[in-house]
Amino acid sequence: MTAISNFEFKRPIWQTGIILTLGFWLSASLVLDWVIMPSLYLSGMMSQAGFTTAGYTIFWNFNRMELLSAAVVLTGALALSKTRYHWSIGSIVLSVLLLTIAMLDTYFLTPQMCAIGVQLNLFEAAAAIPSTMNILHGSYWVLEIVKLVAGGTLLSWCWREQV
Repeated sequence: MTAISNFEFKRPIWQTGIILTLGFWLSASLVLDWVIMPSLYLSGMMSQAGFTTAGYTIFWNFNRMELLSAAVVLTGALALSKTRYHWSIGSIVLSVLLLTIAMLDTYFLTPQMCAIGVQLNLFEAAAAIPSTMNILHGSYWVLEIVKLVAGGTLLSWCWREQV
């Protein structure tokens, strides 16, 4: 009964932090993009006057969580680059790319989409969706695809311990 355990963590704490943060962030993005927003769209909420306000509230909170997650991932990649000998510059580049996407979503796309979508005249009937909104939505989806590919690649590298 006096057996000594040789159990050790094989990964550095920053690598584990990157894995957990990316897993949470990417899964939350998928839930928001493929469950919550389509549900709101199919329920007819997009035709309601308050949809822009509700969408801004949802994305305001989510974008702040994305910024925090991107900061943790970048900090972890930088910390691993200083403590490990076989680190990859690609992990830092992907981390900076993820932070850039989060900043673009937070400080450019979300405010622009909400500004275009808000109905300021209460007595006027709801107008058609402006063409610039379609361009912004397209930009958002392109950034989401890039975010998922970059985040998935970085998650794969961390999981296989090739950071």
